[in-house]
Amino acid sequence: MAAENTREIVLDMLLAVERKEAFSHHIARDVLTKYDYLSGQEKAFIKRLFEGTLERRIEMDYFLNQVSSLPAAKMKPLIRNLLRMGSYQILYMDSVPDAAAVSEAVKLAGKRKFHNLKGFVNGVLRKLAANKEQLKLPSEENEPEMYLSVAFSMPLWLVRHFLSLYSYEKTKQIASGLLEARPVTIRFRQSLAEGQKKALIAGFRERGITVSRHPFVKEAYCLTNCDNPAALPGYGEGSFVMQDASSMLAVMAAGIKPGDFVLDMCAAPGGKTLLAAEYAGEKGRVWARDISEQKVSLIEENVKRMGLSNVEIKVWDATKPDPAMQDGADVVIADVPCSGLGVIGRKNDIKYRQTPEAVKEIAALQKEIVRQACASVKPGGVLLYSTCTINPVENEDMADWICREFGYTLDSLTAFLPNMPETKTAEEGYLQLLPGVHDTDGFFFARLVKVKVE
Repeated sequence: MAAENTREIVLDMLLAVERKEAFSHHIARDVLTKYDYLSGQEKAFIKRLFEGTLERRIEMDYFLNQVSSLPAAKMKPLIRNLLRMGSYQILYMDSVPDAAAVSEAVKLAGKRKFHNLKGFVNGVLRKLAANKEQLKLPSEENEPEMYLSVAFSMPLWLVRHFLSLYSYEKTKQIASGLLEARPVTIRFRQSLAEGQKKALIAGFRERGITVSRHPFVKEAYCLTNCDNPAALPGYGEGSFVMQDASSMLAVMAAGIKPGDFVLDMCAAPGGKTLLAAEYAGEKGRVWARDISEQKVSLIEENVKRMGLSNVEIKVWDATKPDPAMQDGADVVIADVPCSGLGVIGRKNDIKYRQTPEAVKEIAALQKEIVRQACASVKPGGVLLYSTCTINPVENEDMADWICREFGYTLDSLTAFLPNMPETKTAEEGYLQLLPGVHDTDGFFFARLVKVKVE
């Protein structure tokens, strides 16, 4: 078998993202699966170079513009991405000699039929390598917005969005948090004995994985140096599931009791469904739904692996009414489609795909789903509304709208989240978790109780 050119693989991945052929995390998953026969070192190189180049794209373009006669925006897409990944290796990957980053980029330009631009690629990257200590960011004092945009590779409109919500320092903290490497977070099956947990954790550590408990979500275990959780011991047997701490907190906030009937409306890939089913117990039941067979198959796979018998799964459009659910559920979980601004750290291309217009438009879809969710909660029952974004229009404003339009009241979260660091909004019935602040993804959830009509 011929040796694979790992840099060429990454180049094609970056081009696929720029052409918007698929989301970056799907591209990474599919490519690493396709090239699973490569060594662990090669796969780690592909993952690091792809995610790092994509994550730092704005910064790479800014620096390239300081050393190139042609602005990055006017370059041919292949050359632009080739120079971005070359720049990332030179500036962020100490294990790669600058000369290797330059020469491999030049070779790739020739291999991809850009022979006439090999000199250009060589000249730009050599100049960047020679002057990397002199490259300058915008002045934080004189151009604070532009500084944040370039230093943290965040579109200017998004910087301004966060600055409209938070102070400069907190915005900087969030932007920094979105660039931090997020660990894989897992939750063990609740019925798993303590001895079994310890044995599995020991097995993880034998594979070079660092395991730590989340600072305030005791059910969450954070794994670093873990590229493929599905290959770990215990996964196939349903001993654990991947789920971010913020997602766990949302289900905890719902206050699901043994015997409850729970509807999870936009359930894929099923993390909330699984935890809800464990809380509801054998006498409870969970209906998990999503819009497509593909999404539903993800839920089915996880439910089967975890050995849960109290979950019913169905393809359903959450914007459509369901007479069978009218006033029927003790708890409805509505984790609605959103702008995704809170999970940029895991899905780097979101910040390049989203626009201010798209962010505004998505609230209309959310309201259609919420309308059906509200109708499905029985009087006195709970609606757990959640998103993975940082945007009041999709979050706090939506919770207020639910209360005004559908006869709900916000209910304090403090009894359900005893280990949560104190925040004044928890008592008011909602939480906005922030990257870089709460050691979670950016996540919002609100606990709303349907008022009984006497």
